[in-house]
Amino acid sequence: MDIETAYNQALDYLYSFVDYSLKHSSELAKADFNLDRMFALMESLGNPQNQYPIIHVAGTKGKGSTSAMCASALMVAGYKVGLYTSPHLEDYVERIQVNGAAISHQQLAELVEEIKPAVARVPFLTTFEITTALAFMAFGKYGVNAAVLEVGLGGRLDATNIVTPKVSIITSLSYDHTAVLGNTLTLIAGEKAGIIKDGVPVVSSPQKDESLVVLERVAKLRSAELTLVGRDVKFELIESSLEGQSLTVDGGRWTVNGQPSTVKLQIPLLGHHQIENVATAYTALKLSGIPITDEQIQKGFSQVQWRARFEIARRDPPVIFDSAHNQDSFAKLSETLETYFPGKKVYLIFGASEDKNIPGMFAELKSKIKKIIITRADHPRALEVEKIQQLAEQAGVESEAVTPVKAALTRALELSSKDGSIVLSAGSMFVTAEVMSAWKNK
Repeated sequence: MDIETAYNQALDYLYSFVDYSLKHSSELAKADFNLDRMFALMESLGNPQNQYPIIHVAGTKGKGSTSAMCASALMVAGYKVGLYTSPHLEDYVERIQVNGAAISHQQLAELVEEIKPAVARVPFLTTFEITTALAFMAFGKYGVNAAVLEVGLGGRLDATNIVTPKVSIITSLSYDHTAVLGNTLTLIAGEKAGIIKDGVPVVSSPQKDESLVVLERVAKLRSAELTLVGRDVKFELIESSLEGQSLTVDGGRWTVNGQPSTVKLQIPLLGHHQIENVATAYTALKLSGIPITDEQIQKGFSQVQWRARFEIARRDPPVIFDSAHNQDSFAKLSETLETYFPGKKVYLIFGASEDKNIPGMFAELKSKIKKIIITRADHPRALEVEKIQQLAEQAGVESEAVTPVKAALTRALELSSKDGSIVLSAGSMFVTAEVMSAWKNK
């Protein structure tokens, strides 16, 4: 059998299980999330997740960027690094990376064949649980000696939460997946804090008071030292341009020759929220106990890559791919647009899942929107364009519906060519992934 046929068969097998990422929020709310299946599955595979040191990352926003920074720095430090993230943008194997490259189609197909007997012994496994197990197996099989795991959903009952990491990270918390995680920051923080383990240091990005109270309580309960970025570790932006950003992080607790150390860091990722992520990733690496120098962290952060995070595909007129998909991330997106393109209007290519706070997203970006090009990704949870149009109308924003996504990009580019406004894709990772694919083919 040729490799692509085997790969597609492997994907068919994975998708034959319950895939909650494709389910409507009402079904998601009834889901039976627990870790028993995952513990049983990994036990029968010999627990490869215990073979290498792990950095575990939860949060509403910023967890992917923070994970990518940690992985990039560890690679520069000479580790063979596993990185597990979700969802993928264009190809399923992107979720499982070794040293910055996705595993091959052939490797995934082989891993799936290997895992099938163990999966057959554990009833009711989900697609995400099996994929997480495949990542743990891949990292063990390919000799990884440091791994960074991004939580899929929540934290407490997430399939990744069977590990005992060297350090736990909780990035910025806001409202998302409320049908599953709860509709208050207290409830959401409670789910995310579920990754805090007994005696394992935990690093948090700056949080709203309501979230912080919960994180502090759980950390105390678990005798886990909590370091809050912005309070315990100070950071300051030095410079921000389209070329990237630089900042200083003042690690008061880390001394060099008896003096508090201040390190200067640079990243190519844009937006002030990324500065918080840098300070968080730096602090976590320092507290992880995994040997790494400031110089290695500096180099690793300076060459980090993370797609669809205010990614500027073209500068004039600008084309930007972004993954913002809740009200808080749209607020940050608006702020980032004002930083780099002050006063410039956008043609927003927009689609969203049915469980998202679309009026909240529109409200944050309204002052910048010239027109919304409403479209729909090829995804079962994508909301119908007619419903989004009604919400745009209620928000007082001009819109038109264009499907498929490829045609929406063509229309936005056509409008932008007349007045130089920004073409921006946001609202759904699935829409942005399709826009990126269409742009590449152009």
